[in-house]
This record gives sequence, C-alpha cells and structure tokens, in this order.
Amino acid sequence: LNAGTHRPMPGRDFSAATLRQLLEANVMTAANGIEAVLPAMLARRSGQIAIVASLAGYGGLPTAAAYGAGKAALINMAEALRLDLEGSGVAVRLVNPGFVKTPLTDRNRFPMPFLMPVEAAAARLWQALEYGRQFEIVFPWQFALIMKALRLLPYPAYFPLVRRATG
Repeated sequence: LNAGTHRPMPGRDFSAATLRQLLEANVMTAANGIEAVLPAMLARRSGQIAIVASLAGYGGLPTAAAYGAGKAALINMAEALRLDLEGSGVAVRLVNPGFVKTPLTDRNRFPMPFLMPVEAAAARLWQALEYGRQFEIVFPWQFALIMKALRLLPYPAYFPLVRRATG
C-alpha cells in the first residue's frame, strides 16, 4: 500500500503544512487502505498486506524531514501490525526501496547511490511478495546495508557521515 510522494523540504523552509500533506499522502492513505481490507482478511484468516515505506525512514536525511518522518511512521506501523496480527493468517510485509529510476527520481538533483532500474525493482518486489517469507523486502541491497549500518551509529558519528555522503 502506497509508495507515496516526496517534496524536498530543507530545514530552513520547514513547514507544518508540508509535513501534514506528506503524512496524509504517505501514511494515512496506507492506514485507510489497511482499515478497508483488514476485516475481510481476518474473517477468512488469510491475506497479505505490503506496506511500502523507504530506506529514508531509517534515519534523518537532508531535506527529508517530512518525507522521512512519514516513512519512519510506516516502518513502525508495519512492525507493530506484524506483531499484532501474528497467528491471524494475515501476513504483513514491509517494503523499503532505495532509489529506483522513475520520473520522480529523474527530478532529483542529489546523489542517488545504487540507483536501480524500475524493471529490476519490480522483479525483486514481485519475487519477494510471491515466493518470499521475509518480513522486510529491501532493494537495492547494497544501499539497504549502508542505511542499516548508519542507523546503528551514535549521533556524533551518524551526522558527519550523512553530511559527507549527501554533500
């Protein structure tokens, strides 16, 4: 449910209205979708809910205060639902893509490490949803590994590394 949208929001231009719009687009649309399908899945004791967040939800990144906050909320929601729905027959999956070459990423004016062709991302997602059993689906794996490692660092190391990597 919901890959969402991103609007760069540098900290000096922080806007509660922009944050609200992105939370509505990226979090509440997923929540509304889950609310709509979950009762029927629970009643039949089967189903799969795939929540699309982003590797950007792992930690704060420049210009992503609104986008990253929404993606972090989706990650947390997916984790909680996975625990709550265990044994119900409803599988909860978390999809955390990195950069995928689309018309949206074509507009980005910043480095996009391990930019992945959309066809490869779609194939990875399809394969994982159809045949995989893992909770979290990430791609490209190289960028996911870097982002997971960064979130384990203490802030005095995290901030300089992210700043250096993003310019």
